[in-house]
Amino acid sequence: MFNAEKVKNECVEWIRDFFEQNGKGCNAVVGISGGKDSSIAAALCVEALGKDRVIGVLMPQGEQHDIDMAYMLVNHLGIKHYVVNVKDAVDGILKSLPSELEVTAQTVQNIPPRIRMSTLYAVSQSVNGRVCNTCNLSEDWVGYSTRYGDSVGDFSPMSNLTVTEVKEIGHLLGVPEELVEKTPIDGLCGKTDEENLGFTYAELDRYIRTGEIEDLAKKELIDRKHKANLFKLELMPSFKPQK
Repeated sequence: MFNAEKVKNECVEWIRDFFEQNGKGCNAVVGISGGKDSSIAAALCVEALGKDRVIGVLMPQGEQHDIDMAYMLVNHLGIKHYVVNVKDAVDGILKSLPSELEVTAQTVQNIPPRIRMSTLYAVSQSVNGRVCNTCNLSEDWVGYSTRYGDSVGDFSPMSNLTVTEVKEIGHLLGVPEELVEKTPIDGLCGKTDEENLGFTYAELDRYIRTGEIEDLAKKELIDRKHKANLFKLELMPSFKPQK
């Protein structure tokens, strides 16, 4: 059975150890979307390092309908934050692509998270920071992230925790209920995560932890996504000349 208190405390110590070894005195830089993952990751960093060493970065693309949730989080935690609107950067890339290039919907959807990660590193390198990855195990399992976008960072406190487990920890940390239980939306095409995936996080988390799932079609879908997206979690393949 998952012991949220124990795991939360271990995660907080792990973050402290990371900074002791990889950036003593550095700040944690967290992209704040207003969703549960960035909210809980930021709260973990605050408990580990104190609010004065955690910096939030809000990165709307033009108008963000739920930006109030991101402000709620930074105000709740009392952390310093910056707002960087990425619309001009995203539009600039799209406008600069060759006119003969057939730009796919996936291309359009994945440019913003990659721009946001560039923005996080621009802030991080300007404030003596380390970028916090906010992915969880459930999303990573089925490749629900953008490679070189939200899939990366300098340290990852939640990538071995399922959505269900992350939410339990969020409640323990006192993160506002509306943030922990907010329906996750990908922020790219306007659909909920579960609509995009074809199964619920509850079904996925149970399958990850126990191997149990009743719907064989969903099992096949999860397995297919997991296999197809393993490359996102691995180092880039590199050629090694034979001796």
